[in-house]
Amino acid sequence: MRALLALEDGTVFPARSFTGPGEAQGECVFNTAMTGYQEVLTDPSYKGQLVTMTYPLIGNYGINDQDLESDRIQVEAFLVKEYLPFPSNFRSQGSLADYLKKSKVLGLEGIDTRALTRHLRNFGAMRVVGSTEELRPEALIEKARSIPTMLGQSLVGLVTSPRPYRWIEGNPRPLDRHQIDRPWEKDSSAFRVVVLDYGIKYNMLRSLEKRGCQVLVNPALTSAREILDLKPDGLLLSNGPGDPAAELDVIRIIQNLMGHLPIFGICLGHQLLGLALGGTTFKLKFGHRGANQPVKYLKNGRVEITSQNHGFAVDGQSVKDPQVEITHINLNDQTVEGMEHKRLPIFSVQYHPEASPGPHDAFYLFDHFLSLMGKNRRK
Repeated sequence: MRALLALEDGTVFPARSFTGPGEAQGECVFNTAMTGYQEVLTDPSYKGQLVTMTYPLIGNYGINDQDLESDRIQVEAFLVKEYLPFPSNFRSQGSLADYLKKSKVLGLEGIDTRALTRHLRNFGAMRVVGSTEELRPEALIEKARSIPTMLGQSLVGLVTSPRPYRWIEGNPRPLDRHQIDRPWEKDSSAFRVVVLDYGIKYNMLRSLEKRGCQVLVNPALTSAREILDLKPDGLLLSNGPGDPAAELDVIRIIQNLMGHLPIFGICLGHQLLGLALGGTTFKLKFGHRGANQPVKYLKNGRVEITSQNHGFAVDGQSVKDPQVEITHINLNDQTVEGMEHKRLPIFSVQYHPEASPGPHDAFYLFDHFLSLMGKNRRK
């Protein structure tokens, strides 16, 4: 089915739909990972975005129930060079096209993804409309220009869980009314971790459970008082979509929790923590999205290859607190990739230590979180 992809600057790409009729709009970004399209599709950090994959052949290993990163597809549309309709993999439970159709998410192929990616690298991520319903370039370009920009958008409320749940044996378990105030297992010495859900990826929860933690996921606007009343050993600030500076209520909650328990921020959680510490954030030209981003750990000089998905970054010069130390930098553009507090048990990274997809170079960060919780418990 014939389709058209139109960017706000007037650039148009012909395409074909492999999911039937439809139209989608949002910010156009690209991901450089060679695998992991299912994890990309279900990552809540992509809310409001149309994602193009730079690897040209997509769909070859199908879809399965084990590689989901949330309970639904989060991208607004999926843009590929060539869709393979006949998956071949022993784990496959269905095709990518059927998976997208079931969620009514537009999939476009036949796009010159190399040209599209180079265009976004040269001129930055931009607003876009993909459609099979409107094929007049001028009309689509005008529609793209009318879409709100990502700058200033508060999207956490669209992806956060509406109610608390426990993560048990690899699955979310809703709490009944008797468990709300007493969610933890009795007589367990396992660390109790509260996760503030700004758009959490499931593999973060898997990584904590794998290390023996009891994990409780709470909505983004759970108050500091409610969290402290649960008597957790640590707090994880999750990834998520949108502009961190637009999440003022979330930032205030984090500020009220600093100094009370160990805090680990990841991706959007890292940016929100930077804002809570008095810093500022800025929008990157085209962001970091893929499974091959080099990051240097300044404490030991080690270079980690990391999985990333973000369009904003913390301005390292803006964090004036002398107790806050920059720990990681991106070797491609020198942006801040990690921070820690010298006195308080607080640290964060911009990238995704849980990978999924991606390398496992940064798994040690979860172990560091556990060590901070252990030290705090022994005080």
